[in-house]
Amino acid sequence: MGDVLRIGSRGSRLALIQSEWVRDELVRLHPGLQVEIEVIQTKGDKLLDAPLAKIGDKGLFTKELEAAMLKGRTDMAVHSAKDMPTAVPDGLAIVAFTAREDVRDVFVSGPGGRPAGVDAIAQGAVVGTSSLRRRSQLLALRPDIRLVDIRGNVQTRLRKLEEEDLAGTILAAAGLARLQQPELAAFAFSFEQMLPAVGQGSLAIEARAGDTRVESLVLPLVHEPSSLALRAERALMHRLEGGCQVPIAAHALVSQVPDDLGEEQLRLQAFVGSLDGTDTLRGELIGPAQAPEGLGIALAEDLLGRGADRILASVRG
Repeated sequence: MGDVLRIGSRGSRLALIQSEWVRDELVRLHPGLQVEIEVIQTKGDKLLDAPLAKIGDKGLFTKELEAAMLKGRTDMAVHSAKDMPTAVPDGLAIVAFTAREDVRDVFVSGPGGRPAGVDAIAQGAVVGTSSLRRRSQLLALRPDIRLVDIRGNVQTRLRKLEEEDLAGTILAAAGLARLQQPELAAFAFSFEQMLPAVGQGSLAIEARAGDTRVESLVLPLVHEPSSLALRAERALMHRLEGGCQVPIAAHALVSQVPDDLGEEQLRLQAFVGSLDGTDTLRGELIGPAQAPEGLGIALAEDLLGRGADRILASVRG
């Protein structure tokens, strides 16, 4: 009988699919390894009636999973990287970011029709989302649209489209792909229309700091281009003091075209906006891929110098 590795996971269908993928990869990579998944409910899973912005976002979907690791109940946790706060608790570390799926946001239509693009959404349509980031960017494009809060896992939100007769909702393409329901997307937003959440499309594997056993087991799951991109995005978010429930979006990508010295480049785009989408800022920087945090901080400073601090202060107020 081999070692037993215990993974902590949220209980939603998507969270379990993600944790099962990690489990299956680890078993494939390390024959004889036994991996068990322990379902742990988080605060964000329990408080489904209040908008996320009202109940705070620091560790909303991670805190209980992290407590289980610190107590020795589990050895690691699998998170959607976009749910991970930029500050990791003492005693824990992110040991892997996996290869990103499609990072775009997609529009999933309700029973009233299937628009082919953002301009084709009906005038004055009612769209459901609890994300302030999506709200700000959608209203910047279509100020006529009326937004209502809907919370819950993907299945719950899809059910609410019918129950509340909504024109649609916005979801991550990666989540639908993992649920094997990509056909639900009526259309994908371009990056010019809507930048994704920091870390969207990647999984973050968290473990106790210094646990070399877990680090060595998950090392083959580390995807270096995705890791560089997420490090830049998370540094930007950290400098802006943002979280899941602040209208900040970012996307970084390692360029396939090296600079004159043959070094890989990283292109980072970011967005900060007011809740009603009337006051928005965008920025972009390109820099050495091997210095992702510096690039993230530099773009954050550029945005702050152009008024991002004023926009974010109004949101927090």
